[in-house]
This record gives sequence, structure tokens and C-alpha cells, in this order.
Amino acid sequence: MHDPFFRTVTAPAFTRELIAGLAAGRCVAIRVPGFLPRAVLTETLRALESRAFDAYGRQRVDPPVMRFGVGVSDHRTAGTVADGYWDALAAQQKAWQGLGLPYDPFEKCREVLGADWPGGVSVGRRGGREMGAGVAREPNHGFQVHFDDALREFSGDLLDTTLVAQFAFNLYLSVPGSGGETVIWRHRWHPADETFRIPDSYGYREAVVGNAESIELRPEVGEAVLINPRYFHAVRPSKDSRRIALGFAVGMSETGRLFAWG
Repeated sequence: MHDPFFRTVTAPAFTRELIAGLAAGRCVAIRVPGFLPRAVLTETLRALESRAFDAYGRQRVDPPVMRFGVGVSDHRTAGTVADGYWDALAAQQKAWQGLGLPYDPFEKCREVLGADWPGGVSVGRRGGREMGAGVAREPNHGFQVHFDDALREFSGDLLDTTLVAQFAFNLYLSVPGSGGETVIWRHRWHPADETFRIPDSYGYREAVVGNAESIELRPEVGEAVLINPRYFHAVRPSKDSRRIALGFAVGMSETGRLFAWG
């Protein structure tokens, strides 16, 4: 039976009503085409294409996913953030500055995403220190079935505030001619799901979702997507060209503030 709230919404902007609806479970994803000016997309993509991308840790992330920047997930140790994260973050910030862009693309994304939200979107802090703003990801071989939930992945609060909802933001700079779809299943983590976890991996065997209802999102250049990542989701392999997106997590605090981190 179809769940009428398990749906995507396409709109010209991320409004306060839509973001609140995503947090409340009235939809599973919000899609906004033409999120940033085409010139910004082109300039950012060209800058990134001129640099080498690194891979996430090969043991944990297989098939490999390439990225430019540092994600906190690579520095999670025993449920906390390892001290090495901050040094890696400082190096990342220098690398982004080295692209020579006249703006911070993540700052532009936060400004537009939070334009209709009281207080906008700020970069989250941990121990008073600002977290990373985001990562450029290139999952040409796809992402395994997984979910994202800071509440379960970290002991205590990841940020210096308690989160009551979490979203995942992506802005597509380039997409393949075929493949690269994001699939979201109407299935959230249950303890029994751990029997499907791939050893030493962030992901699960696709059998974990069983016959759950699913939605497939075909990426489009210039489109921004905000999803509820606590549902199991995956990215299919790209067929013929690069799939590069700017991405970061967004958390909603107990007071209704929005905070981003990479």
C-alpha cells in the first residue's frame, strides 16, 4: 500500500513550509531545479575538474567514492570525532581556497537554502570549533545502501546543540547520461538490519530493505535536493561520465535553528 507522505516535492525554492514538512515527515525529498546561477555551477565545476580527488577510506567505502574535501565520517572513532579531523579540515580549507574561486560555493548554497528559514543555515560547531562546510563527491561507482543519522553514528551530540531532525543536501554540478540515480526506500533502521551489514563497511546488502516502497531520483545539473537520510538510500553507478555534487548534512536543533556540516 502506498504511503501518501512518502513522496518528493519539486518547487522553485526551499521554503520554510517545505523544510518544516520534510522534518515532520510529510515528504521524503525536496527538489529545486536551477538552484544557483549557471555561471556559478560552471565556474565551480571547472575549478574542481582541474584538481585531483581523493578516495574515502577504501576498506570502509567500497566500491570507491572520490571526493574533494574532508567528511567527518572518515574521522569517526569509537563513536566520537578523532583529533585528526581538525588538522585534515584545516588542510581542506586551504585546498578549497586554492581553487581560486571568488566565492565560497558552500556559503552560497547555505544562503539560498536558508533564505526563507528564520536565522538561515549556519555551519555547525563542535566544542566551539566550526565544522567543515561540505564536500564535493564523485560516486561514479555508486553508494551502497545505507542511512545517515548523527544520533546513531556518534555518542552524544555531534554538534554543540541537540538535533531533532537531519537532512542531506546535494547540488549537482555534473551528471552522467545514464545511471547515477538516488534511490530512497521507505525503511528506517531496525536492530535486525545489522544482520545485513557488509563487514567493515558503512553499507548494507540491498536485501535489508526487502519489499519496501521506493522512490528514484534522477539527478539533473543545477538541481538541489534535500532528503531525509534516515531512510535507507543508495546511489546507482554512473554509466558514461562524471557525477559531481556539492554535499553536506543539515541538522535542525531543538530551537529550530539549521546547522550544516560536511
